[in-house]
Amino acid sequence: MDFRLSDDQRALRRGVRELLAGRFGREALRAAVDREGGLDRKLWRELGDAGFFALRLPEDEGGAGLGLPEAVLVFEEVGRVLLPGPLVATHLAAGSVPGAADGTAVVTAASELPSLVQHFEDADTVVVFASDGVPHRVDVPEAEAVPSLDPLTPLHRLPRPPLTPGPPPGAAVLLTAAEQLGSAARSTEEAVRHAKSRVQFGRPVGGFQAVGHLCAEMLVRTETARAAVYAAAVGGDLTEIAGAKLLADEAAVRGARDCLQVFGGMGFTWESDVHLHLKRALLRARRWLTTARAEEIQAQALASAF
Repeated sequence: MDFRLSDDQRALRRGVRELLAGRFGREALRAAVDREGGLDRKLWRELGDAGFFALRLPEDEGGAGLGLPEAVLVFEEVGRVLLPGPLVATHLAAGSVPGAADGTAVVTAASELPSLVQHFEDADTVVVFASDGVPHRVDVPEAEAVPSLDPLTPLHRLPRPPLTPGPPPGAAVLLTAAEQLGSAARSTEEAVRHAKSRVQFGRPVGGFQAVGHLCAEMLVRTETARAAVYAAAVGGDLTEIAGAKLLADEAAVRGARDCLQVFGGMGFTWESDVHLHLKRALLRARRWLTTARAEEIQAQALASAF
């Protein structure tokens, strides 16, 4: 099986990266932090016009007719730039919830985090993915705002579960893993850039063995997670997806922590973006499939093999 990207897939990834560089650069990221994660509806519609949410819909339904491997490449790019919003839920709701496919509606999921819902005030529709894997629209008139670890992801606590959720859709888990992968790659790049440019005692800090080892370990974790995420996108097996989520969570969380170490005190300042990657990575690690549940799936698969 050939896992190398095709020319069309490379072009798709390049196009999304250029779009996000033009519309969600560092100034836009900081503006989003100042809005406490409030969504830019104009950008949301632009993403819809670009086919972001309708990527996997059939062409006769207005989509691009692409598959999960291509969606993984796109979500890896949004993870690199920390684009806020219920991107996965809206993407999964395209074709089921009016306005989701073209970005005129924001859809959030009440089954993404235990008892919590993200971007509740910005959302036009709240859905729950029940046991049939289909998004079911639910009526949630009010919810209590609670402090969020990630300044770009406002959270609300629901007064009660609106519907018993089913198992998390495999696509939702994998696309979240892809976001983690993008964040891990960006943290690695930023750590290497800083290690090469920051000079201490007359030489770049990357020349010190301890710093060099941190960067090397970040790269190994990122590339290992990339192989697992890409393979799971081709196979679509839930056990593989759970394994990919575990590896991507580790690459993103440990990568951001190591990046903080490479940056030193500067990385802990509000002006640095490194802490934003760490906070988002910690939150994503609890979305759709927790570490404990992913480990259970892996253990059950191993037990059934003997």
